[in-house]
Amino acid sequence: MAKEPQLEEQYADGEELRMGFFEHLGELRDRLIKAVISLVIGTVIGFVLAAPALEILQEPYCAIREVGNCELLIIDPTGTIIVYFRVALMIGGILAIPMITYQLLMFILPGLTKREKRYVLLSIPATTVLFFIGTFFSWFVLMPPALGFLEGFQPTIFEPEWTADLYLSFVTSLIFWMGVAFQTPLVFFLVSLLGFVSAGTLIRQWRVAIVGASIAAALITPTIDPVNMFLVMAPLLTLYALSIVLVFIGRRISGVDKTS
Repeated sequence: MAKEPQLEEQYADGEELRMGFFEHLGELRDRLIKAVISLVIGTVIGFVLAAPALEILQEPYCAIREVGNCELLIIDPTGTIIVYFRVALMIGGILAIPMITYQLLMFILPGLTKREKRYVLLSIPATTVLFFIGTFFSWFVLMPPALGFLEGFQPTIFEPEWTADLYLSFVTSLIFWMGVAFQTPLVFFLVSLLGFVSAGTLIRQWRVAIVGASIAAALITPTIDPVNMFLVMAPLLTLYALSIVLVFIGRRISGVDKTS
């Protein structure tokens, strides 16, 4: 008879644990729904802005072609719709990035104190600004040499005629993912304020960072040439170095690391 209360207590603990697991799944579902809704709203706005955005995205192609007629080729009956939707989706992602970032941070950093939640809320405008800095960096710094290299590679052998789908896939991927990459230093800084990462750990993992940057560069630029990969890897590794500095500062601000 003495075991029955103990079994009942164990069952209650298990039920509580199981309910906690399902509550986390419910929270994940709710945050994903909010992120998706923000993306859908942004994409709807993107459909309105896609036409002028396409004209802007076409400018680098016209610049390197140096011809009056620089329309992009379409070889698929539905190609125009796909291209238009791709640009609208990119605009939607850009507009939704503050909400998506907020939902992600609030899920992966559970049980925050009021002070820690304040850090998260204050970081949202900064991450948005960094995202746009990354998009401008890719557009003005990375795009011209990347497209120039691809256009001028073996000109006596190849005559480039880029299709709209492949050209805009390259351009939008580079713009969007470089914007995401530029948020990483602030994310590391925020995590360091909570004591989850240290500068020493990042320094010791420099080999992993190089491998990760090379993989990210290969995914961001769907080409196999080393020039474009290096153009993307260089800022990614610079951002990693900046993350180390910000993590060091964040640990001191949070009081986790005290100066002797």
